[in-house]
Amino acid sequence: MRGPEDDEGFAGKVALISGGGAAGDGIGNGRAAAILLARAGAKVMVADRELKLAERTVEMIGEESGTAAAFAADITDEADCRRLVEATVARFGRLDFLDNNVGIGSRGSVVDEKPEQYRRVMQVNVESMFLLSKYAIPAMIDTAKGGAIVNISSISALRPRGLTTYTVSKAAIIGLTRAMAVDHGRDNIRVNCICPGPMYTPMVYGRGMSENARANRARASVLKLEGTGWDVGHAVKFLLSNHARYITGQALVVDGGVTLQAPERESEDH
Repeated sequence: MRGPEDDEGFAGKVALISGGGAAGDGIGNGRAAAILLARAGAKVMVADRELKLAERTVEMIGEESGTAAAFAADITDEADCRRLVEATVARFGRLDFLDNNVGIGSRGSVVDEKPEQYRRVMQVNVESMFLLSKYAIPAMIDTAKGGAIVNISSISALRPRGLTTYTVSKAAIIGLTRAMAVDHGRDNIRVNCICPGPMYTPMVYGRGMSENARANRARASVLKLEGTGWDVGHAVKFLLSNHARYITGQALVVDGGVTLQAPERESEDH
């Protein structure tokens, strides 16, 4: 006997992906999610601060006969968030899913970090999700009678490692996710987050990464594997799907087991 969760539930639905672009043909977390959701039958609005990056994602979806549109938006700007949601509903008639995928990094302790950088990281990594959700949730209620949201956090929220401001921002996302899940469960909206481990994405390799560094990242995994944007994209798709209909307020770790163990030693003394 088939249950309602047997259907992924994307056909005829609309997804909004923030940070859905990537350099060149690279596969970042947002681009992977956009492509996978389009393959499953969703219509996708791809948002990015740089329009050409979002447009390339839309082209890649179109090459597979999917349906998508691009929108340039600074997700730290409230007016842009409002316009983005309005444009999505105007283009596709409804909004069912949101992937809050924008984020930046930072290194150093509270002693090292500049206050203005701390504020910028919190603005981009946390406030952006607050602002976009502020407008997306009413649209979901009005046009789809519910929906699902995924916020992208990080394993740095669970295992600090010298990235203090980044860790604080990603931990805040977990708290925001849980609070939103409680606030909007009554609206038939599920809210979850993903904590990715080391992923080989354009944002990472665009800054330069040696093969030795990549090998070290793979060794940190219990599976001895390096993660990619596709791994995060598949997790996003699962949490937005009917398969996750009874899951809300959770943080799904996607890290190949990196957080299960301490970093390996380069050599043993005995």
